[in-house]
Amino acid sequence: MNEMQYQVDLMNAMNEKLQNEQKMMKMIIETSTSAFVYYSYDRDEIHVMGDWESYFDFTVRRIGDLQRAVDYVDEAYQDEFSGCINLERRGLERAVTTVKLAGSGKWVECEASIVYGAGGKPSDKVVRFKDVTVVNDKNEELKYMAYYDGMTGLYNRNYFISRLTGFINKAREEQREVAVMFVDIDDFRNINDGMGLIIGDELMMNFGQFLAEFSADNVIVSHFTGDMYCLAIYDPRGQSDIEYVYNMIRNRTRQPFMTSDGREINIKVTAGVARYPDASENVLELINYAEIVMLRAKHNGKDSIQYFDSELLAEFMGNLNIENKLRDALYDMRFEMYFQPQYQASTGSLRGVEALIRWQDPEEGMISPAQFIPLAEKNGTIVPIGQWVIEDSIRTYMQWRAEYDRDFILSINISAIQYKRDDFVRKLIDTIEKYGMNPTDLELEITETALIDNYNDVTDKMKVLRDYGVRISMDDFGTGYSSLSYLKSLPIDTLKIDKTFVDTMLQDENSNIIMESIMGMVKRLGLETVAEGVEKPEQLEYLKSIHCDNIQGFLTGKPQREEDIESILKA
Repeated sequence: MNEMQYQVDLMNAMNEKLQNEQKMMKMIIETSTSAFVYYSYDRDEIHVMGDWESYFDFTVRRIGDLQRAVDYVDEAYQDEFSGCINLERRGLERAVTTVKLAGSGKWVECEASIVYGAGGKPSDKVVRFKDVTVVNDKNEELKYMAYYDGMTGLYNRNYFISRLTGFINKAREEQREVAVMFVDIDDFRNINDGMGLIIGDELMMNFGQFLAEFSADNVIVSHFTGDMYCLAIYDPRGQSDIEYVYNMIRNRTRQPFMTSDGREINIKVTAGVARYPDASENVLELINYAEIVMLRAKHNGKDSIQYFDSELLAEFMGNLNIENKLRDALYDMRFEMYFQPQYQASTGSLRGVEALIRWQDPEEGMISPAQFIPLAEKNGTIVPIGQWVIEDSIRTYMQWRAEYDRDFILSINISAIQYKRDDFVRKLIDTIEKYGMNPTDLELEITETALIDNYNDVTDKMKVLRDYGVRISMDDFGTGYSSLSYLKSLPIDTLKIDKTFVDTMLQDENSNIIMESIMGMVKRLGLETVAEGVEKPEQLEYLKSIHCDNIQGFLTGKPQREEDIESILKA
């Protein structure tokens, strides 16, 4: 083979390889869903390849025609898109952006590359268009899930905290105020229980959509959890002032919300407000304090707004400290039982004793039951505490009966939380039988508030216990929703008249009339009466004159330790 033939064969082989590569590239481009534009600056040649018609409906014959693609892009992305396809104007070698095509809703990734030759002049440019709608929609969905609450469409808790952090940082620089308002639907559980979870969810959605109307550059609205919502207002004033916003919410709740099945639901809301920097400069503390004062407003009567102050914080921190200590005290059972005697008013004979729990903390000293019992009911520790009270009181009582052979009644206060327990009746009867107690010697005291939430269930349990022989006493009569006609339907044996009536019955004529009426009608109902808080001889004489059966109070004996009661039993 001569040299010339070799060169020809080599050239043919190279041409065939090049043709195969061109064929392969053409097939790749034609089967791709992307579109490509190639431009040679040196030859002023432009080539359009790939699926161009899926993106634009015009023909590109010269490089200037490519600028027409800008008009096909959503206005919000036009500047960014133009900068990408004309990247040589900024001296860039590569640029990438994602834009939305107007009208079609298609998301397109645009990538442009330029090769610069000698002297920094551009020689070749390639622009690629790729459909990324599926990927972008998925990203938008994930972004929505990360930022928004699926039920209400409001910001979720995490994104609200992030946005609020931005508000606080800005307020710190500009020396402005930020107000955080917690809003909660009152008695929402009753709606869920009475109408069902679907209606409850629909109400939360409708209320959330109403709150969304307050959203603005300086107002962020979120759905925190359940029926709780949180708003943050930067530099609150005018129509974004806290009072204005709360009054708008309150006015809206004066009108019913309509459900999809045509039902009308009336609601009320309670709000709590904490402000930066007065309450705190920490985002999480600010939210926490707003929730704290909202809960305080609920405790004080609901359908209102409460503002944070240092006294509320001190009270909250005090309760938190007690609550933490309470768990430790429960673990070690650092409680003891006191007993307050009850006497027959006419004869002065011992009627019985009321078991009263006491807590002596090594650091705080004696902590009042009025302080720790509500906390125990709130965090659920009242159930094991209450069971310990029943067990210890009955055990002590039976020891007294064995040693002193005295007939008297043991009264024990029972929390509404305990009554709601399915196993309450069984455990109580088991304890009575464990110590061999006569059920008629036990009297359970229940307040009227225990009946409010679940009247039928509680009264059914009262009837079972009463049929078993246990006495039932209505405690604190006169402080709740008392009604003499209401009493006739309850399976009770004893009525305890609250100290507030006893305190005023000698000075206030109305209290005097009420006391006498109670005594007369209660006698007709066949109930026994016990007057609490008797502290003065004249009170005792008056109670005797209106035929009150029994008295209890400092006049005849304070709550006492076990050994002090034993001295009474000996006498």
